[in-house]
Amino acid sequence: MTLSLSDIQAAHERIKPYIIKTPVLRLHNLEEILGCEVYVKLENMQRTNAFKFRGVMNALLQLTDEELSRGVVTSSSGNHGHAIAYASKTLGIKATVGVPDTAPPFKLQKIEEHGAEIIPTTVEERFKLQDSLVEEFGYTLIPPFNDYRIMAGQGTVGLEILEQLPEVDHIFVPTSGGGLISGIGTAVKETTNTVKIHGVEPANLPKFSESLKNGELTQVENKGTIADGLVSIIPGEKNFSVVQKYVDTFHTVSEEAMKKGQKLMLMEAKILTEISSSIAIGGILNGEIEVNPEDKVCFVITGGNLGFDQLDYIKDTDY
Repeated sequence: MTLSLSDIQAAHERIKPYIIKTPVLRLHNLEEILGCEVYVKLENMQRTNAFKFRGVMNALLQLTDEELSRGVVTSSSGNHGHAIAYASKTLGIKATVGVPDTAPPFKLQKIEEHGAEIIPTTVEERFKLQDSLVEEFGYTLIPPFNDYRIMAGQGTVGLEILEQLPEVDHIFVPTSGGGLISGIGTAVKETTNTVKIHGVEPANLPKFSESLKNGELTQVENKGTIADGLVSIIPGEKNFSVVQKYVDTFHTVSEEAMKKGQKLMLMEAKILTEISSSIAIGGILNGEIEVNPEDKVCFVITGGNLGFDQLDYIKDTDY
């Protein structure tokens, strides 16, 4: 099986009754600062306040009654687990989430609120944990990114961007395991060849940059990152082949730049975003990514799940 535009179009029809068609806004007051036309796709306004709900619903709605009855399991640093918990509650099924120790308390609370069982783990061990739970209890696995159903659901973000901003030149996508960027890349590139797709990841965890350079999946050292939604240390196998085919460039961004991007979004755009969502904006602001004044650039704002404790450094960060 592979991922195609028709899969993403089918996913959009399937999940349409459940999701929010999030807005694309032009942020005029950031354009002089960033040096391009600035547009944002606000997935922080999605149900569960992150794009992850799209892929999860697309996957769950394709399960059989028998698979649903066994309950579902996943591993997640927060937003995917939150989406699993919320969607499972909506459908009346059991959910179990292996949560790495990088997940902030705010996201743990959201998973718990919807009744999912939480099992602590680490970034390195999380996939082994979910596989062992499948074997022990017979749960149905819903991976966070390495799954064509998930990728198709996330790709609906790309369909909506093309509909809402057909003249877009560049789309910047924060990237962890690769579910979102592989979905958006497929949706966009199989529709038009005029739009450039850019992946953005923490400089501390350059798994796609290294894998693309090496021409094969490459696990990087876990140096940690403040971007708790971008903690994967190796790309998904299914995601990587799609990224190789459809993504134009990959950029790495420093920890300091991400902080600057989040503060800029809060103070000037008046939009509260997770630091993971601000990575490309921070990279441009800090001179780590180049754009041109005539470029129409759409930044995918992937989520807005954060607590006030995660904003403590804002007052000491310049932009």
